[in-house]
Formats: sequence, structure tokens, C-alpha cells
Amino acid sequence: MNLDPKFKVSEFPSQISIEFLKKIYNLNQEHTPEVGSLSSVKYLNELIGLSSKNFYISFENTIIGFMICFREGSKYKSKNYNFFTQNESKFLYIDRIAIKSDYRRKGVGRSLYALIDAIAKNEEIPLCCEINIQPLNQISIDFHESLGFCRVDEFAFDDHEVAYFIKKHS
Repeated sequence: MNLDPKFKVSEFPSQISIEFLKKIYNLNQEHTPEVGSLSSVKYLNELIGLSSKNFYISFENTIIGFMICFREGSKYKSKNYNFFTQNESKFLYIDRIAIKSDYRRKGVGRSLYALIDAIAKNEEIPLCCEINIQPLNQISIDFHESLGFCRVDEFAFDDHEVAYFIKKHS
């Protein structure tokens, strides 16, 4: 499936405006619990500062999706990120991705994944993520498995459970 040329994938700007942060924050919050809730725009900015690869996708100059990723060695304090730190020497971790509901099933998410997957493949490192299994996010599980991700473990938090997935490139 080719992405409509009206969609534009870009890296986050090097100088991030508060307006840009608010758009990403609001999109994140609209998609909880599929992605973890963020406590504030300030925390999102801190998260971006710790991350390594970040992309957003726009349609007619409106942000409709984003992806925030981390490499090993970050000071990120996420328990999910820590799982991969303990189990992989090098990796690219997809911390969060959100696509506006009206733009799902149009190849937008697949395009973001193709971009980050190409980076991981070029560096010969695994691509890692977690997906909620309680509450169950079967659509995301099916999507990731269709892209070659394999479930490697699970973890139960107090209020939800996740499964850890890896796509190897070595």
C-alpha cells in the first residue's frame, strides 16, 4: 500500500515549540490507554530530550500521528524500556505511537513503522516495543505480528499488563 503523497513524514524539529509539544501531547492523551498517559507537556518535552528517534506525520499541515523511540543507554526510567535494557545490548525501542482515529487503516502507522524498521535494519539492531494485553489491544498485536514482531515476555503492572515484542535484524 503506497501512502497518499498528501501525507508527510518528518523528524521532530530540533527546536520544539510549545505549540508543537501541545499537539503531540493532546494526540497522546487522546489515545490512552493504547499509549501511556503523560503527566504534562513538560514531561513530554523531557521524554523527547531523552529519546533518539522521533517522527510525526502530517496531512495538509495538520499533525495526525507521531512516534517516539529510544536507543539503549538512555536515562529513561520506564519499566518497559528497562526490560529491553536488561535483555538486549543494543536496540531501538518504540515507546509510543499514536495515529488520529480518522487516519487509521490508511497506511499511516505502517509508513512510520517502515521508516523506523529501516533504521533498525540498517544498524542491525532489534526493534522493540510493548503492547497492552490487559486491557487487550488485539489490533496492535495483530499489526505487530504481521510486521514480523515476536512476543518474548509479559509483565503485570498494578493497573494493566503488557507483552514485550521484538523484531530481530541481525
